[in-house]
Amino acid sequence: MRDFLMDGGILRFKMFNAIVSADTLQATLDSVSVLVDECKIHLEEDGLEIRAVDPANVGMVDLRLDAAAFESYETDGGLIGVNLSRLEDIAGMADAGQLVHLDLDEETRKLHISIDGLEYTLALIDPDSIRQEPDLPDLDLSANIVIEGKDIDRSVTAADMVSDHIALGVDATEELFYVDAEGDTDDVHLELTRDDLIDLTPGDAHSLFSLDYLKNMNKAIPKDAEVEMELGEEFPVKMHFSFAEGQGRVTYMLAPRIQSE
Repeated sequence: MRDFLMDGGILRFKMFNAIVSADTLQATLDSVSVLVDECKIHLEEDGLEIRAVDPANVGMVDLRLDAAAFESYETDGGLIGVNLSRLEDIAGMADAGQLVHLDLDEETRKLHISIDGLEYTLALIDPDSIRQEPDLPDLDLSANIVIEGKDIDRSVTAADMVSDHIALGVDATEELFYVDAEGDTDDVHLELTRDDLIDLTPGDAHSLFSLDYLKNMNKAIPKDAEVEMELGEEFPVKMHFSFAEGQGRVTYMLAPRIQSE
């Protein structure tokens, strides 16, 4: 039986001890911090899970990192709250390929972090003080494409030159994915056919999105990733990609900007 104790709103548990590469830890933190400054981390026996929504309820992230992504991973399960920017700063002190040792001290409610002789103690946050986690809606979206991360980056970069919003769509008849951005004087239009994409399940789709959010999400998407994108008619977009050699998975969901007639 798990020995959970509630004390001052913080869920305590017997043990969490893990060793992970700095690259994997940084990719995990980056994927979440593009939307929120703090989050709850669910420590499960088979891996950790994070789900968070930004304060404006526009962007959401759902992340899972399997225990197999760690050099070692031990926990009895539990929930902790962390300041992402502080944890990112610490992880950023490690060189690529270095190992980061994470050890929870349940008595002090702090996370001890060791990187090649450097010791850092991070105070945890009461999970009850962190924004409630959202439900992941089950949307029936009409189009599905699989696209390289570098093509998302190219689309976002081009759109950012002319506008603060971006339209993503699929033309089912022509069997292509397109990107539109309209500025005061200049426009951007990009088309990727079935041959340009990794995969395409066509269905008519078109939605307008805030470019700021998409730019932030794009920062965390590896350029060599295969990104599955689900689109509909004035529906949110869902983007799924893997990291850590397939042992981590991220889903982003971004609400559309409803276009006035």
